[in-house]
Amino acid sequence: MKRFLIVLLVTLSFVPQSPTAVAQEEARAAWQITNFDVTANILQPERQLSATAVLSANNVGRGAGTTFTFRIHPKATVKTVSVAGATATFRSVPETAGGLQRLTVTLPGSIQPGATVALTINYTIPVETNSGLTAIAPIGSQFLPQSQWYPAPNTHLTIRGADTAPFRLTVNAPNVISSGVEKSSGSSSVFEQSLNAQPFFVQGEWDRVDGVGDSRNIGALISRGATADEKKQAEALMTVAATARIYFTSLLGPGPDVPVRLVSVRRGAGFSDGGTILIESAALRRAKPDAASVLAIAEAIARLWVGGQTAVRGDAGGVLREGFVRHLANTFIEKQFGPEAAREELLRQRLAYSSVSKKDAPLSRVTALDPTYYSSVPNKGAMVWRLIEHHLGRDVLLNVIREQLQSGKGNPGGITLAGIRGALATRGGERLKTLIDQQMDQVTDLDLMVGLPQQRGADWVSALRNLGSIDAQTSVRAVTANGEQLSVDVIVPARNFSEAVFRNAGRITRVEIDPEKLYPQLDYGNDSMPKTRDVQEALVEANRTFGAQDFVKAEKVAREILAVAPQLQEANLILARALLGQGRVDEAEKLFQASLAEQLPTPTTFAWASVGLGEINLRRGQHAEAARRFNDAVRADAEYGASLAARAGRIKAETAANTLQVDPAVRTFIGQLDQAITSGKQAELESRIVSGELVRFIGGVVGTQPEIWQTRVLRTEQLDLNTAAADVSLATKELGREQSGTAVLILSKASGSWKLMGIDLFEVR
Repeated sequence: MKRFLIVLLVTLSFVPQSPTAVAQEEARAAWQITNFDVTANILQPERQLSATAVLSANNVGRGAGTTFTFRIHPKATVKTVSVAGATATFRSVPETAGGLQRLTVTLPGSIQPGATVALTINYTIPVETNSGLTAIAPIGSQFLPQSQWYPAPNTHLTIRGADTAPFRLTVNAPNVISSGVEKSSGSSSVFEQSLNAQPFFVQGEWDRVDGVGDSRNIGALISRGATADEKKQAEALMTVAATARIYFTSLLGPGPDVPVRLVSVRRGAGFSDGGTILIESAALRRAKPDAASVLAIAEAIARLWVGGQTAVRGDAGGVLREGFVRHLANTFIEKQFGPEAAREELLRQRLAYSSVSKKDAPLSRVTALDPTYYSSVPNKGAMVWRLIEHHLGRDVLLNVIREQLQSGKGNPGGITLAGIRGALATRGGERLKTLIDQQMDQVTDLDLMVGLPQQRGADWVSALRNLGSIDAQTSVRAVTANGEQLSVDVIVPARNFSEAVFRNAGRITRVEIDPEKLYPQLDYGNDSMPKTRDVQEALVEANRTFGAQDFVKAEKVAREILAVAPQLQEANLILARALLGQGRVDEAEKLFQASLAEQLPTPTTFAWASVGLGEINLRRGQHAEAARRFNDAVRADAEYGASLAARAGRIKAETAANTLQVDPAVRTFIGQLDQAITSGKQAELESRIVSGELVRFIGGVVGTQPEIWQTRVLRTEQLDLNTAAADVSLATKELGREQSGTAVLILSKASGSWKLMGIDLFEVR
């Protein structure tokens, strides 16, 4: 009986649906937002956002709509919902995916297909703890779309992605930045965005830098009281944005003439939408544009076309918004900074994808709920678009994209990945369609292998194998004993063998399949013979052996990496640091200097190369120069380890140079903070900490009431007009346990008084 039921169920699952069933499934409402109109009030004492959102939506489905469902922040309290001026009933349930609220509103009557409806939603959101997504504080507030601070049917967590539409945003507070055209007046900030975008805002105090020439309509908002060097760096990044806009215009046609803003922020860096780009403040303190900032800016500018001027709709839109946009940004880097910079960026992206390739979902199905999304969709997505470009040709691919963007411009339906895939298949034929289907709809299963070259008569031959489920059309590159490079095109059938034949060639010493690394693979370590180590695994070992102070082994592994990836800055840094660890100072110095001279250094390169040069200066007794180098590393703010080493080195160098400085006002405040911590009085402690910050720290301190909390200020520095950092040493005793170490306290000045805003680099053990 059990077997019969199983067979019956399997049989029924393949029975085609009746036309009636299909019609019933399709005859439903589907809502598409056509406009957001949000008015927000920041209630500082209550630590709440009070808002009214008007959603205009069109029924793009095939059936009448009697209800409207939207999602919102999990802690939002929706007070009223009205439709066409009439109060509507609604019910709220927790959203299982993403932890949001899902509210279903009963509409007055049926909204027919093609008709529109407007809902007015009044709500409040409490903000207990500040974060990069939601923050309310006297020094600045911010609300980014990923927090779902405004109501919308779809979110970034769904396969369709978040709803985008033109919007009007009013925030009843000064010094607010969003995207679109600013029409602020008095104490209210107003922005009108004509592109398909998401409402958001950031509040703070900035100095404005306006662009000129090609940078017209591009501006930067940098920390109030920023230095001349920071202003110069802002102008350099604005030039990158202007150059990217010119480049993408040449590829995609005329773009939208909307304001582009680079906004320096402490938290939330990396977010961009509608022409506004949040950048980390450290990006302005580096000597020149870094790789991460350039990539982020280029992607943000490309989205003015892809998703902004022309909406991206439908399932798997991230393959366009994230993957194709990253591919475009990669081509910009190649055009602007050269092939070497582009190859290095592609390598970093490939390494990032390799870390998740064996546990990834198909590109067309993965969502932001999946932990692999941000390593997969932008990076594998860019690889797939590069592969498509290789097979179809750049001009043909761009023609298809331009046609699609133009046809979708001004159309609420925009463009879809499905539509672009169909257009590409029409141009590229069945072979390209099969390639696209496999790369987007299936998990990565390709693994290309090459064998040792064998002489066969006058030729040299290498056996090839493809473990994947699709034919691989690529090339094999060979290097002869006298250094000559040869290349042959091959097709390696799916789950089959082939061979690469080099006609009348001299003795071949090395071969590599898919040398341009066009195909996403599970394993790149067997792509060449003699076999080389997988770069990802080798990097892990190089860092491990360096951490164990086995500098000779770290040098060996780093050189192995550079033999196959000479452009990888991370490997070059490990090599330089390993040489310095062995006392080979001159060799290390040349490598550190070469790293800083890279056309497009990474933030990590800025930091560790400056640390290395600072350590060399210390050894030579050049204390002032060492302090300068360590200061460069601190300001690069790239990673925890580099910042920790740089701050310790800077204090040591400045002490030797007798240039160490401590602000008396900061020292006095920190003494008062110590007293508040040991008092055990929550109100007294909270009065010395920025509202909404360090909530867990306050709870922990009040709960344990330390017996001893002594802070010695080692060094202070002014970061901008209202922010300072203090390097301190701590001696504490809590619950009978004594601890000591160092930390960095970030202070903010509001109404003329210092308050603690953050604790960085906490090394108290």
